Amino acid sequence: MGEEKWCAISAEDVFSLFGSSPDGLSNEEASIRLARDGYNEVAAKKEHGPVYRFLKQFASPLIYLLLIAAVITLFLGKYADAAVIALVVLANAIIGSIQEGKAQNALESLSRLLVPEARILRDGVSMVLPSRELVVGDVVLLEAGDRVPADLRLFYTKNLRADESLLTGESVPLEKNTATITTGCVSFGDQKNISFAGTIISQGQAKGIVVATGNDTQIGRISEFIRESKDISTPLLRKMARLSVNLSVVIVAIAALTFAVGLVQGYDSVEVFMASVSLAVAAIPEGLPAVITISMAIGVNRMAARNTIIRTVPAVETLGSATVICTDKTGTLTRNQMTVTQVYTAGKAYILTGEGYSPKGNFFLDGSEVDPLQDKALVETLKAGVLCNDASFNGTDSIDGDPTEGALLVSGLKAGEFYLPRKDVVPFEPEQRFMATLHEKEDGSRIIYVKGSPETILGLCISQFDGKDLVPVDTEGIMQAAEQMASGALRVLAMAYRNVPKDVTGIEAEDIDGLVFVGLQGMMDPPRNDVTEAIAKCKTAGIRVIMITGDHLKTAHAIAKKIGIESAGAMSGSDMEKMSDEHLSERLESVSVFARTSPEDKLRIVKLLQKKGETVAVTGDGINDAPALKTADIGVAMGLTGTEVAKEASDMVLADDHFSSIVAAIEEGRDVYSKIQKVILWTLPTNGGQGLSIVIAVLLGITLPLVPLQILWLNTVTAIGLGVPITMEPKERGILKRPPRPPDESILVPLIKRRIVFVSLLIVAGAYLTFFLKMGREGDLAAARTVALNTIVFFQIFYLFNSKSMYEYVRKDLLSNKYMLLGIGIVLSLQLMITYNSSLNSVFSTAPLLAVDWLMIVVVSSTVFFLIELEKYLYKKHGFS
Repeated sequence: MGEEKWCAISAEDVFSLFGSSPDGLSNEEASIRLARDGYNEVAAKKEHGPVYRFLKQFASPLIYLLLIAAVITLFLGKYADAAVIALVVLANAIIGSIQEGKAQNALESLSRLLVPEARILRDGVSMVLPSRELVVGDVVLLEAGDRVPADLRLFYTKNLRADESLLTGESVPLEKNTATITTGCVSFGDQKNISFAGTIISQGQAKGIVVATGNDTQIGRISEFIRESKDISTPLLRKMARLSVNLSVVIVAIAALTFAVGLVQGYDSVEVFMASVSLAVAAIPEGLPAVITISMAIGVNRMAARNTIIRTVPAVETLGSATVICTDKTGTLTRNQMTVTQVYTAGKAYILTGEGYSPKGNFFLDGSEVDPLQDKALVETLKAGVLCNDASFNGTDSIDGDPTEGALLVSGLKAGEFYLPRKDVVPFEPEQRFMATLHEKEDGSRIIYVKGSPETILGLCISQFDGKDLVPVDTEGIMQAAEQMASGALRVLAMAYRNVPKDVTGIEAEDIDGLVFVGLQGMMDPPRNDVTEAIAKCKTAGIRVIMITGDHLKTAHAIAKKIGIESAGAMSGSDMEKMSDEHLSERLESVSVFARTSPEDKLRIVKLLQKKGETVAVTGDGINDAPALKTADIGVAMGLTGTEVAKEASDMVLADDHFSSIVAAIEEGRDVYSKIQKVILWTLPTNGGQGLSIVIAVLLGITLPLVPLQILWLNTVTAIGLGVPITMEPKERGILKRPPRPPDESILVPLIKRRIVFVSLLIVAGAYLTFFLKMGREGDLAAARTVALNTIVFFQIFYLFNSKSMYEYVRKDLLSNKYMLLGIGIVLSLQLMITYNSSLNSVFSTAPLLAVDWLMIVVVSSTVFFLIELEKYLYKKHGFS
């Protein structure tokens, strides 16, 4: 029965359906239902353990090849080779499993939202019991401050308001009543007679019958979305997976071809097989996964310094490739604090400054600052807002009570202290649309202050105060001012008063008439200070911002215009429900504001955008955002105002809740991807040169210039010593002015492919040149191989400087990266060790070199630096790619 629209069924029928009554169930019946339906708890999703996470790190084609190579070399007695390969693979698996150890646990957070105890009626007797023991049909008693323990169909309310921002995104508590809804109740905000599990009662009292518990509640349904949401592979992971597969196929094909050619040429089968293994080891960039992981880990640390906490490492890069950001409004783009920004009184429109609930601010009229106490009509408007008010200011720039009343209280405090003893009150009721309070003035007379909707208050007024006298009510002018405020995303309340005799000691709703209108106050949940600039930067970066909120349509559209979100109108959740996926997908081309939406609506938008090929980032802070956060390419939760559910369903958390931090994260993400491309730009050509040197030797039937262990040494030492420092490169200028990368763009852009071919051939040519020159001069195979080994290392060092930028000259920045200089120093020190240490000579088949050998090595290998810089010059001059 959890799918029923309980808001459309009368309370009497609900009691009948559940076999209950306003006195609640019997204890016996409740026990039967508890045994049948289970506890009022949200089921948690089982996460994989550390062993699974560790083993998953080996699921890569490149790793498979390395493991096969390690096993084969072990059987062939090449123990040192096998050990080094195994250590590299093991290190990569440990790094990856540690990073993935931060497992998401959103469903446990959902279960924590179900409160530990609830006050209920059983057999007409009030009692308190653990909320997990609630069953459908139970009658729950609610009052201000309570968290709702299950989904309830309300059958009694008194001045009830509920904070449902976790579900709806609305910052203002919603009025609740018991009336059956017959015109449709699609969104949470429309279901006035339902209280949802996890929401908070901010005002009044109520009784409700439990219609859903545990997984059948709206929280439970959201948890089901999270459980069903598959882990989405990020763009980088997808590209790296394709690259791994492609490299594996190419390497295996070339190795097999080499083995076949060697057999045809009459080589010994074991010898040619070892040559093929050497080729595979040379060509496989086994250090690449580790270096990419390190690149992202560095990005994690840099983002943390900019108030962005990364929960899943690939998210570092993914946000950098985002093409669309779907953002919540309340608490994300806005402050989640109502603030009075305009006051209209006696034909004058005042502007108020100040932020949030701080009582600091000024009043402006026609652009000039004024003293609010000099306008008596303004004073009465502010006084009405302060006195006809149940909120309180706690002295720490925050309020206790309803945010709307808090905004009115703070606007009055900006002018001064207003206090008159309260004698009676008529609480706000949805049916009457106003609140009234009776106060005693200094002279002992009494006055009634009233606030409510403009239409209601004007209907009760017989005159208007212009600051000096009572004049006829300018209904048309006042309503025009109210509509103008509303069109600017303001919530408008009207203020009025009536003087009454000293002997009036109490008031009733029917006594509220014959009022004097004094003014309007317009308030809003204001945008964050930096959000407009942040959205402008997103636009410059080619990223579209879409607002998806549970707030009202007109308010959402007005806020969007104010902060710079371009949209061809706004669309509601009920509008979306009537559309097919095809029609909605078309509207997504131009509409960027969606209001009165449900979690299903938000999830549907995200999936349609992904289907269109967009890389989607979703921001949010409430429970209602969790399914979309989980499904998006990257979920971004708010750290201060966000619920634990939102945080744990996300990939990253903004510690300061500033939308501008998303822009900073985008910049860091793009920088991470740029560095990863540079790592690949450097790694694949150098590995290609090593592999090609083996292929040529077999095809030509000549001696191998390097032995397998030397090749593995090269890959391991240079990948860490030279590859890692690339990740420390300073951020390139203008990175946010580039458009997002096409989601389907290959990680091997044309420039990288060209470099792979050119640099590989150059390295092979240089290595063979020095190898044969040394052999021809001395005939010492070990010395010749040592020359070839060091030639390749120096080629990699010189080419490393080229790789500081893919397209820009590097001559002015050669010494800008101290980590690169340190890495080069370490690699050269290690090369000197295996060249001149006699013990290592026997292990690595190396021999000491002469000074002239080093001169030859430097001269030959430095050619790569000058040729690549020449290529950049030709690129800039002729624009080839």
